[in-house]
Amino acid sequence: MLELALKTLLSYLLGSLMGGLIVGRLRGGVDIRGVGSGNVGGTNALRTQGKAFAFWVVLIDVTKGVVAAAVLPQLSIPGVGFDPAVHRDWLVAACAAAAVCGHVYPVWYGFRGGKGAATLVGTLLGIQPLLLIPVIAVWLLVVVLSGYVGLATMCASVTLPIYLCATQAPPPLALTTFSIVMAAFVIYAHRTNIARMLQRSEPRAHRLWLLRH
Repeated sequence: MLELALKTLLSYLLGSLMGGLIVGRLRGGVDIRGVGSGNVGGTNALRTQGKAFAFWVVLIDVTKGVVAAAVLPQLSIPGVGFDPAVHRDWLVAACAAAAVCGHVYPVWYGFRGGKGAATLVGTLLGIQPLLLIPVIAVWLLVVVLSGYVGLATMCASVTLPIYLCATQAPPPLALTTFSIVMAAFVIYAHRTNIARMLQRSEPRAHRLWLLRH
């Protein structure tokens, strides 16, 4: 179990490296936690700092998800090796979930992070890229209809476990469990967005909200 514990910890620490704060520091000390919604993710970066800034933020946040899901589980750590008692699918799920948790609650930045969406996308890229097709399709549909990026993200996260259960019999246990836990976690991370939507104060992505008229 040492391999499982160590790789899960490494994934969490990796997830705690926030793209928004890294890019902000490289761009002269910009802290996007103090502007816009105060979130360090790509949406707030785009709204407050522009496309180039947001691109690098999303790239970093997605990449750490890919590394956590596709690289760390396969990494041979000196003195630890590979534990035959640890099922590889569950190890991948644990590392992927830890990276998303690290993004939302980063130890390096006072446990004040993002909403986990970009890193979750990265983990799916590392696990099985084709899983992103229904997820992205639902995200685009919801954001076009509503203009709410947060709502689109929550709906997209719920799409994955539904898709797995509908298309695979039986659905893969580790991946399905991971997708259900992550859907619940993403919704919880968006609780402030939910409150603002209920109060009709949540900003909309007007360029993507094609049905606003």
